[in-house]
This record gives sequence, C-alpha cells and structure tokens, in this order.
Amino acid sequence: MSKKIITIGEVMMRFTTPGQERFLQADTYHLTYGGAEANVAVSLAQLGMHASHVTAFPDNDFGLAAKSYLRKMGLNTEHVYLKEGRMGLYFLENGAMQRASRIIYDRFDSAFAQFDGKEIDWENVFEDADWFHWTGITPAISQKSADLLLEGLKFAKDNDITVSGDINYRRNLWQYGKSPLDVMPELIRYTDVIVAGKSDFKNCLDIQSDDWNECCYESKKYFPQIRYITKTKRENVSASHNRIHGVLWNGSEVLMSKSYDVTHIVDRVGGGDAYIAGLIYGLLHMGEKEALEFAAAATVLKHSIPGDANLVKLEEIMDLMHNKNVGKLLR
Repeated sequence: MSKKIITIGEVMMRFTTPGQERFLQADTYHLTYGGAEANVAVSLAQLGMHASHVTAFPDNDFGLAAKSYLRKMGLNTEHVYLKEGRMGLYFLENGAMQRASRIIYDRFDSAFAQFDGKEIDWENVFEDADWFHWTGITPAISQKSADLLLEGLKFAKDNDITVSGDINYRRNLWQYGKSPLDVMPELIRYTDVIVAGKSDFKNCLDIQSDDWNECCYESKKYFPQIRYITKTKRENVSASHNRIHGVLWNGSEVLMSKSYDVTHIVDRVGGGDAYIAGLIYGLLHMGEKEALEFAAAATVLKHSIPGDANLVKLEEIMDLMHNKNVGKLLR
C-alpha cells in the first residue's frame, strides 16, 4: 500500500532567466512554481507516494494556475485554499563557471503569509498519514504561518505520525518581530527527523560548536525524541561543478553516503528538497544505510533537471545507486 505524506508551506511563482543570462540581460523569463515543502511532496509523488500539500494561494487566475501545477505533478490539492492576497514570487539567475547563481525574493504579505488555517480540518488532512514534513521557511514568513505549522505539528504527534523538519535558517525572512530562537525550539520538540547544518544549530537552537557531531549530541539532550539528524555535504568547485554526499546521524553513529562528482549542473535549486524526499522514502522502505544512499542519489539527479522539483522515477534513483545505466541512451 502506498505511503501517505503530508507537507505544508508556501508555493511561489519562479521566474528564471534564459540559459545563464543575468538579470540585467534578460527580456523574458521561464515560469514555473516552487517551494521547499511542495518540492518534497512532488518528489515523493513521482516515487509512487500519496502526497498532499497544505497551502494557500490568491483567489485569482495565478492561484488557480499554481493549484493546477500541483495537481499536474501528482499531488492531492484538497487542502489547497484560495484566499485574498498576492502570489509569492522569486527570480533565479543561474550562475556558470565561477559566477554564483542568484535569487531575488518578492514574497512579502502573500496569501500564504496571511493564512490562519481556521477552515482546516486537521483530522481529515492527516487521515491515514504516515509522515508529515515541514521546513524552517514556514515559521519565518509570519506569525500566522508559525502558528499554523505548530497546530499541524501538535495534531501529527498526537496521532503518532512521523515528522521531519528541514530547519534551514533564512536570515532575510525573519522580519515580523520574532527570532528563530523564539519559535524554532518548540517546533523541533514535535519533530523526529531534522535536517540541519552547523549554522542552523547555532541560529535556531543556540547550539554553538564547530563539530557537527557534537551539535547532534547536544540536540538530542534537549530534544530526546529526535531519531535522526541529517545533512548534505557540498563542495562548490564552481557554479557548474559540485561534489556531494549525504550524512546521517542515528543517535549513536554517523553514516556517510558515497560521494558524487556532479559536473555540468543544470539546476541546483531544490537539491536539498530532493535529498530529504529521498531520505523519507528510504526510511519508509529501507534500512538506514540504503536510505542514505537513496537520498544522495536522488539529490544528484535533481541537479540534472530544470525547475524546483525532482522529476525522477524510482528506478532511475536505484540505477544511480547501483551505478547502472548512468548517462546512457535508453530506448
């Protein structure tokens, strides 16, 4: 039976300059949609999971188009609400060689930021659910978004649903009078699997150490319910060339995936979302080490795909894990 995954968060319109053009050059943009949590749901839908996303869009044609996109990607949109407000936007300039990629956000006061979720029937949302995923972006957007997420987390834990959270710290988003340290610890208290680097530990949990392993052990002291802490390790050779592997702490030891030399990157946005989606799938179906290898292979493949979402099939990830059909012409 297919596992059921619930995600929550804002989905934005994404405008990308053609090829590697700069913002100053572009006179046209490619339009798609993206959001960290929805990216995870889309990835899992491609792998055969029953994925449902909770969000709000403006009650206009932009909102309808975004909802249609999620449905086209295989998501259940029963809990997508059309409300007053505007669509969040972001603009991407893809780097090349030694020039970094750049993103400009235009998401202030979006429909999702103002969404209080009073009409949400959480019992219906989480009926037969196996997993709930959130990120640190949602509570950074607004107080209403933080409150909405906390309500969902409490319901999930009351119903013994496994929860994962990518606690990624986005400095520029925390603009409504609260700091991450005011909000994040309470959310992490309901979370079983977290994605965090040293900067996230410092800014969201006030755990300050140059040793990632030590950060993991300190987190477990304060949050004993945590089962796994994970991250990707990335070496940026250039905008077009990275080396990547996955790291998973299981409470007693650190596991590492094999390392991939990722050259000729097409689009790295959404790579972290592809990774945690792969880990969620892996932990639901495999042992720890195999789950980690699956997650690493998933994020590598995302770097070959334009757009936010990792549109790859289960067999493609398995093939890369086992070094089968890599780069071949399949017909």
